[in-house]
Amino acid sequence: MKASILDLRRKMGDVLKALQRNEEVTLLRRGKTIAVIRPTGRRNGKERVADHPAFGMWANRIDFADVGAAMDRLRKGRTDAL
Repeated sequence: MKASILDLRRKMGDVLKALQRNEEVTLLRRGKTIAVIRPTGRRNGKERVADHPAFGMWANRIDFADVGAAMDRLRKGRTDAL
C-alpha cells in the first residue's frame, strides 16, 4: 500500500488494517518515498508473554526469591539514609 502524509493523518485506520494484513506501507511525501512501514511479523497480536526475550530474566536472582519481602524493600523509601 502507498500512503501520503495526508493519507496517514486522515486514513490511519486503513493503514493499520493494511499492516494487520502483513502488507508493507510505503509513505510518500510529494510523490517521493520517505519511509517504508513494515509489520512486525507477530501473529495477529496473539504473541505469548513467555515468548518475549525479557521474560524470566530475573528468575535466578536470590534476592527476589521472596517476592513480598523484595517489594517491601523497594517500597521502603529513603528515610533510613538520613
